Amino acid sequence: MSKKIKIIDLFSGPGGLGEGFSSFRDSNGNFPFKIAISIEKEKSAHRTLKLRAFFRQFNGNAPKEYYDFLKGILGKHPEDQLYKFPKFSKQVELASAEAQNLELGKNNRTINKKISTAINGEECVLIGGPPCQAYSLAGAARNRNNKDYDATKDPRNFLYKEYLKVIAKFQPTIFVMENVKGMLSAKVEGQSIYETIFRDLHNPCRSVNTKPEMGRTRHNYKVMSLEVPVSENDKIKPKDFVVYSEHHGIPQRRHRVILVGVREDLYPNVKSICLDKQSKVSTVEDVLSDLPPLRSGLSKVPNTDDNWIKNIHNDARVTIESLKENQQIELASEIKSIYKSITPPKGKQGKVFGLQRTSNIKTKKLREWYYDKKLGNFITNHETRGHLTADLQRYLFCSVWGGLSNKLNWLTRTPKSKDYPNYLIPNHKNFNSGKFADRFRVQPWDLPATTITCHISKDGHYYIHPDPLQCRSLTVREAARIQTFPDNYFFVGNRTEQYVQVGNAVPPLLANQIASTIFNIIA
Repeated sequence: MSKKIKIIDLFSGPGGLGEGFSSFRDSNGNFPFKIAISIEKEKSAHRTLKLRAFFRQFNGNAPKEYYDFLKGILGKHPEDQLYKFPKFSKQVELASAEAQNLELGKNNRTINKKISTAINGEECVLIGGPPCQAYSLAGAARNRNNKDYDATKDPRNFLYKEYLKVIAKFQPTIFVMENVKGMLSAKVEGQSIYETIFRDLHNPCRSVNTKPEMGRTRHNYKVMSLEVPVSENDKIKPKDFVVYSEHHGIPQRRHRVILVGVREDLYPNVKSICLDKQSKVSTVEDVLSDLPPLRSGLSKVPNTDDNWIKNIHNDARVTIESLKENQQIELASEIKSIYKSITPPKGKQGKVFGLQRTSNIKTKKLREWYYDKKLGNFITNHETRGHLTADLQRYLFCSVWGGLSNKLNWLTRTPKSKDYPNYLIPNHKNFNSGKFADRFRVQPWDLPATTITCHISKDGHYYIHPDPLQCRSLTVREAARIQTFPDNYFFVGNRTEQYVQVGNAVPPLLANQIASTIFNIIA
């Protein structure tokens, strides 16, 4: 296929879905998909999208200057120097046209004009995930506790309608829509969101009262599962649309609803679009073990190596005694055997630029996915945040538990609130209520991680590094590795914004597999 398949990417975030599609290679080694336009309202995520769009303009052969930026040679932001080279003016212009900082529901007229220009009357594929906070478990809990909350007036419950309008207007051959599992159980005025969305997706033009763009034919769609093969006569259950990332080589137990709509004129030739299940599970160790060890920063006290080590050593002695009092002898013994080995790592707190890997990922397939020969051993966005000194000891406790629980076959791989000795119980009145049983959660080396969400931007307690010698939460790069972003993918913005971008994304390696199954339909 010589002609590129154009992609419209809505609610793009930093571009996880788009990265998976644009990096897919066919059997001849060609890139059949092209991002025609991506739409994202959040400014820092849009800057990340634009940088990646710039990278793609070189068709897999990005210039030395791009890698110089990733090494920290060309300023802290791509706007500082990289975009200012006269020889790249055309690529910057094309990247700016591709990555649009616009908001669906607010800038629809502009968005429609830009989409129409970008696809230029050609067939297209639509991808994207309408924001999901209103469907998430945390969002639902907050809403229940808010007596003034009115689901019918929460625009987030209906952002999928904006997605539907684009389907109706541009009639893509395929659409891919991602959302949280909570979408399957969410209700507005007693009406199931799931049932409403599925009915609307079947006939987008009718559901949003929108006519196709001139020259395009109105179609219905068949919504298919990536996990369960079905025939025309089968009754699909809501759970059949949940994709389990760990089954597909992603080092993360991320469970998301992914709906694939096939246009009715293509559907008769489609039998199954199921993703292949992989026999080997990818783990945290598989994707983090090559990154340099770092120490955390310190909050509210002088942030020095000496202060970091002094606080850990002094508090560890008290932790050990508290564990003994709680009859947790194995944990006390393990911490006693290692705490004096905790020293400030050579990489200190890490860097946004200029840090290098200390070893290599062992699995060839993962090396090929993450590494870029032009980048060498350099990595970016690998810098720790600051933690309270009291939390360092809780992180030590959790990471030791994660390793010891594997050796001793404990039922829980991370401690619950009831497992904490008195000294480590935080001063939260609800800590032992059961509502915050896993407020602190380690990500053990030998398992896929739990879901990386935008909550990682808050405090890192759910994302404790498994190495007890580091006593910290995950960096942006570590979270990005678990989300399967390649190392040459740079996240623009401050660290909080970077965490949010990574947490909101679809894992690119999963999206790459979705792209493969979709290519087989339309090639």
